Amino acid sequence: MPKLVFINLPVVDLDRANAFYEAIGAVKNPQFSDHTATCMVISETIHAMLLTHDKFRQFTPRKIADARETTEVLICLSADSREEVDSMVAKASAAGGRADPGPKQDHGFMYGRSFEDPDGHIWEVMWMDMEAAKTAMAQMANA
Repeated sequence: MPKLVFINLPVVDLDRANAFYEAIGAVKNPQFSDHTATCMVISETIHAMLLTHDKFRQFTPRKIADARETTEVLICLSADSREEVDSMVAKASAAGGRADPGPKQDHGFMYGRSFEDPDGHIWEVMWMDMEAAKTAMAQMANA
């Protein structure tokens, strides 16, 4: 069985966060959702747990970071194409997120962009041509 990843994110407005993640293609799992938390399925192995601040505080004694002021984490998702990268960023922007809070990355064999959700959490979306990446890395090692 593959390992599952659950990314726990504190959110100010759970309904707004749910709508945002649904707009970028995540699906709500009602089995693990209530008025304090929502499990958003991003893929078969990746889930975002959107937690109200009160719920999030049950898991840590530390202060909740304001993701608009402090970088807490950068989450990166893979994409199957450059077009899929652009599409996800466009969906995030249309749903109230901010496109490209960091610079776009285009290395030929690798293309990436990012978006910020309404709570300031930054998600990177990256496509890579693995064969071209291997060739580029080998050339760099031999230089």
